[in-house]
Amino acid sequence: MTNIRSQSVLEGTISAATRDAATVSPDGSRLQRLTRGVAIRRLVTQTDSRGTVTELFDQRWREQEPLVFCYSFTIRPGVAKGWSLHRRHQDRYALLQGEMELILFDPRPDSPTCGEVCRIVISEHDRCLVNVPIDVWHADHNIGTRDVVVVNFPTIEYDHAAPDKWRLPLDTPLIPHRFPAGTSGG
Repeated sequence: MTNIRSQSVLEGTISAATRDAATVSPDGSRLQRLTRGVAIRRLVTQTDSRGTVTELFDQRWREQEPLVFCYSFTIRPGVAKGWSLHRRHQDRYALLQGEMELILFDPRPDSPTCGEVCRIVISEHDRCLVNVPIDVWHADHNIGTRDVVVVNFPTIEYDHAAPDKWRLPLDTPLIPHRFPAGTSGG
């Protein structure tokens, strides 16, 4: 009797569950396509008995525009910053600490990824340099348990008189992405 009951509980719970979708191929490549214009460059961390070193930016990396401006920002656990968009420059993020999801929404009518949302998880355990193309909405969400620390290398200097930043609220109906309940930010 217990075995029959256990089997029916198993069947009942499985029939109500959803199976995870594959996110990577057998060789580790991501299956979700990136927003057009996004490039991810893996950053190698060298470790020895003294600590670590990670190269964040090198002009010799052919796909990079010149370094003209740099700043860092933090995000507290459970907080999201965004939505924001730049009309004249790209952001280039290198995460130093924590775990963050970078959510991109492509509104560009000429783009093959127009209307798509792309989620990229960035972590101190797999550092990379990620660019956010011009005219792509993006939000940064700390999904870890400690502050996220990010260095940004925008492709133009900050213009104090006319900032190149456009904003929408996190809960805008114009972008088909919802943050988990309890996410704060703006």
